[in-house]
Amino acid sequence: MTPRSVETAVARFALGASGNEPLFRGLAVHDRWDWPVRHPVLRFSFAAGRFNRPGLLEANFADQMARLERAPRRGLGPRAPERVTMVGARQPGMNRSRRSPFAFRTTAAAVAAVLSACAEAPAPVCAGERAVHYGFFAWFEPVSFSADGEPGSSGYREHRGYEADLLTAIEAMDDTGLSFERIPIGEWSNIWLAPAAPGFDMAGGGITIRGDRTRDAAGDVAVAFTSSHVRFRQSLLVRAEDAGRLRTYDDLTGDVLVGAVAGTTGEERLLRLTGLTDEHGALAAGVRVVTPDGTVTADGGGAFTITAAASAPGLAGRTRLIPADADMPRVVHLGEDEEAYVAALAAGAIDAFARGEIGNRDAAAASGGALAVTALDPAVEHGGFTVAADDDALRRCVNARVEYLTDGGAIGYGDWAADRGVFAARADAWNREH
Repeated sequence: MTPRSVETAVARFALGASGNEPLFRGLAVHDRWDWPVRHPVLRFSFAAGRFNRPGLLEANFADQMARLERAPRRGLGPRAPERVTMVGARQPGMNRSRRSPFAFRTTAAAVAAVLSACAEAPAPVCAGERAVHYGFFAWFEPVSFSADGEPGSSGYREHRGYEADLLTAIEAMDDTGLSFERIPIGEWSNIWLAPAAPGFDMAGGGITIRGDRTRDAAGDVAVAFTSSHVRFRQSLLVRAEDAGRLRTYDDLTGDVLVGAVAGTTGEERLLRLTGLTDEHGALAAGVRVVTPDGTVTADGGGAFTITAAASAPGLAGRTRLIPADADMPRVVHLGEDEEAYVAALAAGAIDAFARGEIGNRDAAAASGGALAVTALDPAVEHGGFTVAADDDALRRCVNARVEYLTDGGAIGYGDWAADRGVFAARADAWNREH
C-alpha cells in the first residue's frame, strides 16, 4: 500500500462514514453498514511528501495529527492547513470546541499502526511486460471515442479522449510494463462485461461503477471495476430558447420528447426522476414500449424493468416509451451514436437529450450558444474500467497508476479539459520519483 492509496482508502471510508449510501448500492458492503448513523471523519493527505526513509511517514502523520488536535480549539475555517480537513456530519450535540483530545490521540494510535504496516509494504508492482487487449466505446465524445466514426476506417481504431490520454500516461509510467491494444466497440450494451469473454482483458468508455454491472446474465460475478478515474452527473441538453422552460426534470411532461441512449445511466436517471420507473427500475403501469417486435404495455411489475445494468428481455431494442400519465415525458431511443441525438435536438426533432454533464457541456460549447445544459442531477456517479473478476494482478496494477495520475481523485475531467497534458505531466512526475 502506498501513501497515496492510504489517502484514497481514507477518502473512500469517508464516503461511507458521511452517510453517502447511494454510492454503495449493489456492493457487498452495503448491507453491513448502519447508514442512518453518521460519524465525523478525519482526513489525512500524504500526496505531497517523499517517504523514502524509515520514520518519515510516521513523522508526517504525527505533524498532521498535531494540527488537527489543535484545530478544534480554534475552529477549522477556510484557511485550514492544505488538504487537511474535517469531513462528515457531526454527531448530535457535538461541537468542535468540545471534542476531547483523547479522541484524537486514540485515532492517532490506530492510524499510526496502519501507517507502520503501510510503510513496510511495497507499492503495487505490475508483473512484467503485458499487452492488454482493451475494448473502448467508440461513441462517447469527449471521454472515449474513435478518431473516425466510420467502422472499417483507419481512424476508427484510433482511441481519443480523456480515457485515451489516461491510458497513454499509464503506458509511459516506469515499472508498469503495460501496453494497450485498443479495440473499438460500437455497441454500448453490456460493454462492461467484455473482459469476461475471450478477446478482451479490459474495457472502458465512461462506464459508471455499479455492483450490478459486475454480474453476467446468470448472476455470477464476471468482472471487477478498477478505481474511479472520472466523475459524472446526469443532465439535460436543450435548445437555448427552452432552457427556462425545461430547467428541471419536473418540467418534463407529456408534451416533451426526450432522447436517451438505452442502457445508460442517463436513461435510468431520466426514467427514475420523472416517475416512469420506480426505485427498482419497474416501469409505471400503462407505459407503452415500442420494440422491433411490436408494442408492449407495462403492468407496473418486475417483468417490465429498465436499469443501467439490464432490462427485461421483452424491452430489448426499444425505440420509444409512451407513458399513460400526461405528467410524464415521452422518451425516444435513436441508437447509440450520441451525435444523432444532438443533431435531432438542433433540428427540433426532440426537445431534450438526457445524458451525462460532460458530454452535454461539450456539445453546448460547440453549438455556439444554440444549446444549453439544464437539470443537473445532484447524484454523483464514478466511472472506472472493468477487468475479468479473477485478473487481480491487472486490476491492482491499473489501480495504483490511476490513483497516482488522478492524485487520488483530485485531478479529473475538468483539469484534463483545461490542460490535455495533465496526465502526461503526472506520468513524468512518477518517473522522476521512481
